[in-house]
Amino acid sequence: MRETENSVVAKEANRGNAERGGVDKGTVELRPDLLSGVSLPAAVIHEAPLAHNLAWMQRFAEAHGARLAPHGKTTMTPALFRRQLEAGAWGITLATAPQCRAAFAHGARRLLMANQLVGQANMAIVAGLLEAGADFYCVVDGVENVRQLGRFFEERGLRLVVLIELGVPGGRCGCRDQAGVEALAEAIAAEPALVLAGLEGYEGVVHGDDPAAAVSAYAQRLVEAALALESAGHFEVDEPIVTASGSAWYDLIAEAFQDASLQNRFVPVLRPGCYVVHDHGLYREAQRDVLVRRPDLQHGLEPALEVFAQVQSLPEPGLAIIALGKRDIGFDQLPVPLRRYREGGAANATLSVAGWQVTKLMDQHTFVRLPEDADDVAIGDIIAFGASHPCLTFDKWRQLLLVDETLEVRDSLSTCF
Repeated sequence: MRETENSVVAKEANRGNAERGGVDKGTVELRPDLLSGVSLPAAVIHEAPLAHNLAWMQRFAEAHGARLAPHGKTTMTPALFRRQLEAGAWGITLATAPQCRAAFAHGARRLLMANQLVGQANMAIVAGLLEAGADFYCVVDGVENVRQLGRFFEERGLRLVVLIELGVPGGRCGCRDQAGVEALAEAIAAEPALVLAGLEGYEGVVHGDDPAAAVSAYAQRLVEAALALESAGHFEVDEPIVTASGSAWYDLIAEAFQDASLQNRFVPVLRPGCYVVHDHGLYREAQRDVLVRRPDLQHGLEPALEVFAQVQSLPEPGLAIIALGKRDIGFDQLPVPLRRYREGGAANATLSVAGWQVTKLMDQHTFVRLPEDADDVAIGDIIAFGASHPCLTFDKWRQLLLVDETLEVRDSLSTCF
């Protein structure tokens, strides 16, 4: 059984090669010019803002005495994992055991699974990773899960490193109070196969009339809980971890960790994921709030992800149907028309999309209401669309195109969803 699991880990990097070789969802015809040589729609990452974002967030973490473990579930794109690690990331965060297996197979050695590890099949995947040399962490929030993990990994002759998750009432996972945290620490200590190495939280489930104040209060609770565990001698490692931070409130988490001087006693780890390509919706709005709170942070993140698609039909005055749908782009907010090009045109020869409004999104079609003066729209025109929440666009593609400022395709980036 173990040989089979390890072979799965070793071969994960080659998973999907046969799938990607044919004409299937997400496969694009790769040629140099996005405006003339690529089958659209296509998901596109712009190199300049991508490079900016990678460097910007790494500098931010380091300036606050923290390490960066970007959430890989956003992209599940090994080429982006490599660039994040090369930029200085401490590790890669993932959400599931199969995601961890895929990241490890593509070179990520330190894996932080910011989720509970449940189910023997998932435990077996993680056991295979540990046997293959992965530096792996997961979170726990209940005594029964601790007992299950303890039994499984003791039988395998392995030790599993865990972090206690601190949650909030009415939120998602996590211990609801300090008493629960302390009781769970005692339960972990009773399991020889488990090693308590820190505390984990997620502020994205914190809400209230003043969400910024609520997030700051939660961050303070996280700090206090970590210090209490340390004072009680519950950690079994020399450098325990304290980690939180999604892509909206990372500044408040980093400030709380820095103000408590945690870097002198812990390894503070930030886990934003969407920053790598940013967006034109939810996280753009969140970034504006960050820059209001922190005007000293220059410039901020830039949107790097767009989906290019063509005008398919002009069936009646004032209406354009675009060959783009829910299978191609995230839709928790409607896509935003950004720029328009003639097919075969030049990257600097843009046409107006002023007044264009997306009104409806179907599986393969987008309805756009055109202004009265939009009299130059032609079948085949190429529209660049922005989206909200990049996770929900990445997972629709088996590969994305990396382009330069002239829209020349520089690389094809495969995903491993």
